[in-house]
Amino acid sequence: MTQAILQLPLASSKRPVRCVNAEARKLRIALYSHDTMGMGHMRRNLMISQALSYSNLQTNILMITGAHQASAAQMPPGVDCITLPSLRKEGNGNYLPRSLDIPVEDLKGIRAQMIRASITAFEPDIFIVDNVPRGALNELDTTLRDIRRQRQTYCVLGLRDVLDEPEQVKTEWRKAGNEEVINKFYDKIWIYGDPNVFDAVREYKMTRDIANKVSYTGYFDRRIRFEQHTEHTTKPSRSEFNLPGGRFVLCMAGGGQDGAPLTKIFARATFPADMFGVIVTGPFMPPEMKAELHYMAASRTNLKVLEFVNKPTFLIHQADYVIAMGGYNVVSEILSFEKHALIVPRTTPRHEQRLRAERLKALGIIDVILPDQLTPEGLSAWMENASRYPSAPSVHAQIDFAGLSRLPALVNEICQIKQ
Repeated sequence: MTQAILQLPLASSKRPVRCVNAEARKLRIALYSHDTMGMGHMRRNLMISQALSYSNLQTNILMITGAHQASAAQMPPGVDCITLPSLRKEGNGNYLPRSLDIPVEDLKGIRAQMIRASITAFEPDIFIVDNVPRGALNELDTTLRDIRRQRQTYCVLGLRDVLDEPEQVKTEWRKAGNEEVINKFYDKIWIYGDPNVFDAVREYKMTRDIANKVSYTGYFDRRIRFEQHTEHTTKPSRSEFNLPGGRFVLCMAGGGQDGAPLTKIFARATFPADMFGVIVTGPFMPPEMKAELHYMAASRTNLKVLEFVNKPTFLIHQADYVIAMGGYNVVSEILSFEKHALIVPRTTPRHEQRLRAERLKALGIIDVILPDQLTPEGLSAWMENASRYPSAPSVHAQIDFAGLSRLPALVNEICQIKQ
């Protein structure tokens, strides 16, 4: 197999990176997401995989994810996934097995061995880790040491726009030894945001060595993913969700693990006369909460409850207004389509969603209400007021949304493969 060895500015090991001649073997890219609360990390990696798969790069892509819902997603060409036994994150920040009745350390060991075996067998040229440098419960440590010793894989840490309050990030990174791990094992950091919204390098006072690894990609424009998806697959329609025609308000609870309060209040709100409401519970909402929402919807003719939806972008595209929690993915989707939106950010165990929502509210492109201020009357009033102002917020003129378009160039920059 013909390979070119390129000397690039790397992590402290100064190792050579194996970049594959496109004529000899397709570029192999592995992506990891721990997925312990919701599905945001997995969905972000799926979007990255799609952007690279449909680019001019010749790739084979392996996703390693803690969300078994990934297996229900329609994978782009040349993309496959391995799902790990799942963890869940409690409100206090601790991890527990989501399904298996075994000690968490045993589950960590299983996941760590699966990750290590997958990376060893796949031999990726690039390994992209989402958000957690050492993985959940440090499950990536052995794999990262293997990669460094073999000196054949370029490691990228992908971070969302906002992590948490700066002091909290500082404390967590110091406790986890993240700066040392990043300096030792990671060659590049991609921040999936716009520094004009939140400048993570400045806000988190990153050291010069770490800051030098950073590239801001811009936010991910979901319109690109939506167009690519509909171009290569059967176009979605409202009939798939048993939705009638007409205008509607969409309420999204993220993964659903802590989304019940928002959805129950939405189910009691009054919708504008010409609109109906749609709730997406998320797959992790407790069954008794889902049953309660279905019971509430049964007494109304203008309310529909959906559970797990593997095409949420279509619903956001179709909706007239969106009321949602403030996770990175759903906010990016809302902004991509320039929807009227009310964000109800999660405030525990992290303040990431609140910080993001406050910055975007300051730009005048979303409205925000905190969970402890949420009432049916407040939601009803917001929807009524939104119906009086039909013009969409001007998002793309203010925020960089070229992230998905830039990713192939960033990969090409790493390996300098001639397309």
